[in-house]
Amino acid sequence: MKTLRNSLTAMAVAALCSTAVAMPASAETLKFVSWQKDEKGYGDWWAEVIKTFEAKHPGTTIEWTKVERSAYADTMTTLFAGGQPPQIVHLASFEFQSFAENGWLEPLDPWIKKAGLDMKGWAGQDKCMWNEETACIMMLYYGFVMGYNQEILDKAGAKVPTNWNEYLDVLRKTTKDLNGDGIIDQFGTGHETRGSGGQYLTEMLNYILDAGGSWTDVDGKVTINTPQMIEGLKRWKTVIGESLSPRDMTSGDVRKLFADGKMALKLEGPWIYPIMQQGAAFKNLKLTKPPFNPPNGGTSNILAMASEISDEQKELVWDFIATAMSPELQTKFATVANSTPPRPNTDIGDVAKTVPHFQLLLDTQKAAAEAKIDRIPKGLELNFNQFAKMVMEESQRMIIDDLDPAAVAKTMQEKAEVIQNQ
Repeated sequence: MKTLRNSLTAMAVAALCSTAVAMPASAETLKFVSWQKDEKGYGDWWAEVIKTFEAKHPGTTIEWTKVERSAYADTMTTLFAGGQPPQIVHLASFEFQSFAENGWLEPLDPWIKKAGLDMKGWAGQDKCMWNEETACIMMLYYGFVMGYNQEILDKAGAKVPTNWNEYLDVLRKTTKDLNGDGIIDQFGTGHETRGSGGQYLTEMLNYILDAGGSWTDVDGKVTINTPQMIEGLKRWKTVIGESLSPRDMTSGDVRKLFADGKMALKLEGPWIYPIMQQGAAFKNLKLTKPPFNPPNGGTSNILAMASEISDEQKELVWDFIATAMSPELQTKFATVANSTPPRPNTDIGDVAKTVPHFQLLLDTQKAAAEAKIDRIPKGLELNFNQFAKMVMEESQRMIIDDLDPAAVAKTMQEKAEVIQNQ
């Protein structure tokens, strides 16, 4: 797997670098790398940002390149380390810290001050602080919702669950071998278990939060070996171990199963709705609040500026960021991306006409924010990738070897403390 990831990274870097060389020298070109380019909703919104920016700057072109999520962090690290970073920096919210720590990101406080922007109330923006400087602009803070297939529930004689016990009951009733060939072809729910450690932890967090657990406390102390965390691990082991969710699938594969009517329940962020709309089972799919309290949620992705670029390019990059932050584009974030805009008091207009569940998105975002939920454990920001990989490996071992969650929690605690103190 590591060899494959390295190969993908090398290919992606080569493609990005060769594309840059091919541009005419007379053209002002800003590189923008993203994993969201082809995503329904978010990709459409980024296209709107680019279109608006290029209209404001004739002759300036945004070179928009996609890199797969699985190879993204490695690719971006290689580009920065090699002195060829994209001028416009798009990263997951759990990735930017190491880039900022290396001095690769331009501090944005002077730019924010010069523009006269009031960042008070900008959702999740406090997570963009690093070494007492603003390293980025948060592009999404979200709360999870739950999608459900009404037809599957009706056939199983099940109702929409409102707590863990009801949820587990529905999963067991709706996970079935429909054609008798011995292979499960309808699942109760679905979680990505094939991707990165960061996504794996996000999926697990649904169960850990409801059980009252947390990777670390408010002071950054590791708190895995607790009764609450043990209960959360037990729930995860039950869902994956009983094959109530398909195994070894990417997030895209799992979402498509739900959209096409092969899954009863799906815990997801607001990006699930555009995917549902494209699915074969859309008429049977609905959204509601998760059966867990508090709901999963937190920061998603950020925009930043590479520090080692010309002053002229920095001016352009800042205007690209400012364009994405503008009231007009933040309104489109609601209508085009079907998501809660981070800008406070954004005029969402008639968004409810096209996104009927928008109040649900706002409610779960608020609930997650009030509980201070985030997928990045305090005190493990710089070691997050290593920590996430460790948790994923120990969780997989727990399921494959049928280990006691209490023993696994103890092992994770010890290894997390070592990672944190490196």
